[in-house]
Order: sequence, then C-alpha cells, then structure tokens
Amino acid sequence: MKILIGMMHPKQVHMFKYFIREMENRGHQLLSVVIEKDIMNTLLDNLGINYVSLGKNPPTIIQKVLSTSLWTYKTAKIATQLKPDMYIGRAFPHFALSKQITHGDYIILEDSEPARMLHLATFPFADVILTPSTYRLNHGGKHIRVDSYNELMYLHPNYFEPDWKIVKNVGVSKGEEYVILRFVAWTAHHDIGREGFTLKEKIQLAKKLNEYSTVFITSESPLPKELEKYRLPIPPQHIHHFLYYANLLVCDSQTMTTEAGVLGTPAIRSNSFVGLRDMGNFIELEKRYGLIYNIREPEKAIKKAIELIKQPNLKKIWERKRKRLLNDKIDLTSFMVWFVENYPDSFREFKENPEIQYRFR
Repeated sequence: MKILIGMMHPKQVHMFKYFIREMENRGHQLLSVVIEKDIMNTLLDNLGINYVSLGKNPPTIIQKVLSTSLWTYKTAKIATQLKPDMYIGRAFPHFALSKQITHGDYIILEDSEPARMLHLATFPFADVILTPSTYRLNHGGKHIRVDSYNELMYLHPNYFEPDWKIVKNVGVSKGEEYVILRFVAWTAHHDIGREGFTLKEKIQLAKKLNEYSTVFITSESPLPKELEKYRLPIPPQHIHHFLYYANLLVCDSQTMTTEAGVLGTPAIRSNSFVGLRDMGNFIELEKRYGLIYNIREPEKAIKKAIELIKQPNLKKIWERKRKRLLNDKIDLTSFMVWFVENYPDSFREFKENPEIQYRFR
C-alpha cells in the first residue's frame, strides 16, 4: 500500500511517527508531505522519516490561505508520481483538493470542534472522519468515533517511556518539585479572536509560583526580559519527558494540556476557548477523570495553581487518575494500523460493531 501522510505542526510528527514505523515494517510505502513549522525538520530527520517539504508554514491566517494553492499544486504533483492508495492527516485543504485530482481514499483525524472553516473545506472530500469519542459534532455516515485522544498515538505507555536523565541534565534534583508554564502564539486558523494569558498575567503567574516551586517556561512567542530567566533549557523534542516529571502545568495551550492529562501531570488550562462550547476532550479530562482544570479567568487559574502546588502527594493522586484513563482508552496507533491495512472492510466492521476498537487497549 502507498500512503501519503500530511503534517503542518510538530505535534503531527509525534502523532504519526510510530504509525509510520510500524507500517513500513509491514512493507508499506509511506511518504510525508510537510509544511514546515518550528522544529519539524529536526524531528523528521532525527526519526529518519521520509518526507518532502512544501515550504514554510506562515504565521498569519491570510498567508496560509494564499499559500494553499501552491501547497495543493505541489501535493498533486507528488501524488501523481506516487499514486497513493490513501491520504492520512488532519483537515488539510491541499490534501482534500489533491485527492480529487489523483484519487485515493482520504482519512482525516480531527479533534478540534472550533476548526469549522477547515471542516467545510475538507470534510466533503473525506472518505473517513475519525475523531475522539468526546467530539461534540456529528459529521454523518463517514464519521467514526474512537475512545482515545490523538495524543495517545505517541504518549501511550506502549510507546512512550519517560527518561529522568533528560530532566536531571538541566540541574533538577531527584525529588525537586517544578512547574512548567506553556504559552502559545495564537496564530492557528481556529485561533482567530481567541487569547490566552496577557504579558502582565504571565509575569504575575511566574513570580507567584516561583515562591513555592522551581518554574520553567516554554513559549512559542518571544519572552520579555523578566521571564527569560525561567526559559526551559532543553530541546523542544524532549518536552514530554520534562512534562511527565513536572508537578504542575499551567498554560494557555490546547495540545499540552491533553498531553499533561494522559501523562498524569496536573494541568490548568486558561484561555478564551474555555466555556460552554469547549472541546469535548477537555470536558472529559476534567469532569470524568479529574486530570485537568479548565479555568477561563486568569486570576482564578493563578489562584488554583498555588492551591495545587501546595497540596501534598499531588503526583501520586494524579497517577491513580491516569491509570483509570489508560484502562479506558485504546492504543490509537495500533488501531490505525489495523484500520488502514484492512480498509474499507475495517470501516464497515467498525460501523457494525464499534466495540471492536477495545481489542487495541
């Protein structure tokens, strides 16, 4: 089978790395089509993933829209040569349009309900729309729901093994408590009109938490002088090891909140997505598993962070919660290997009996 994988964000490299490895071990031919952002090239090169770059992922929404025609042209050219049996990725317009030219089935992995403009542009062209079971929208007969999160494609214990040496190498002592603060740049297509912590709130958060614990900051946007001393001194590709051993995450990031949840690290998420129309995975992680807190008001988030960091045995409590979650959820990578190899029979089989997914716990 020939498969084209789409990537536009470093998270998607992590998402697909084990799937790519397993499928190649089984004799399939995979090529990743990449729109570069941040450390994607470093990750891809280190992992030995076969990829072609379509260019840089520009910072503004208008630039992304204007780049779509070029990305589509390049993808269609690649696909014409490869003749893929299948396209796999997020809701990418350049994949949706290229698929119409070169054919092949298109499986979209989606977990973001707010990305409605992208859904309108891509879902009509998809053959399968695969989402977490928590996903709050319904996309008809091509839509299937799995009891997992996209983050479990790379952070499930079947694949991820935390390495204490990575934390130790930046001077953290065994037993030392530390907090991670994560701030995002708010430049994605679904971030229009959304916001997280202001600069004043970031400074206040770091200073207050530093009274109780060591503070490290990872940020997509430049840090001011007052916060630069807190910058996390590790390569970005090692962040998951550092996150696993942290006592607390406070952030305005969507992805890292879920990553903390599945790793058993207490997390507080504060941004303007929080509210009645919040994404289903965040609601479940808070209400069903008690692993995260979704707090819209920054001042309340700061107060809750101080409350948590003062709580004894916090990590032990969260590890029990994590075990419950992992007992419920499936290994999404293993599921995807089965689903893709046996498609379209697997799609019909799943529709008739969704319980089949629990073979992949």
